Amino acid sequence: MADFFSQAEVIWFLIGLVLILLELTMPGLVLIFFGVGAWVTALVCLVFDIEINTQLLIFLGSSLLSLALLRKALKKRYMNTKEADGDIEDEYIGQTAVALNSFTAGQTGKVSFKGSSWHAESKESVTEGQQLKITGYKSIKLFVEPIR
Repeated sequence: MADFFSQAEVIWFLIGLVLILLELTMPGLVLIFFGVGAWVTALVCLVFDIEINTQLLIFLGSSLLSLALLRKALKKRYMNTKEADGDIEDEYIGQTAVALNSFTAGQTGKVSFKGSSWHAESKESVTEGQQLKITGYKSIKLFVEPIR
């Protein structure tokens, strides 16, 4: 049994498994590609008897290649990230919010948008219950103007 765990392909397979499991605890979609690289190395070691330096080159090369070729596509598909700020802007800009309290120009008030309460700022005075058009945002603050 001790000989089984000293075989290069088993070691590389276990390294790959640990890296892929670590990806679940530290999301960022990077470690999984190094896990794949370790599994590619394990497969090569299973077929060929190669030295450790060659194993490390195969591991590094296959990890970086899979990272470069697949990360962006997988992140976009499975992590639901927006590639451009324009996609996010379209979700907010031009939409309607409702003032939850009155606030004057330059002050921060509260508005309701998509069922949530947001901090908001306007260049004009706003009254409670007033319909507002979203003109911009920064972090968790919306910039609004009254709808006439």
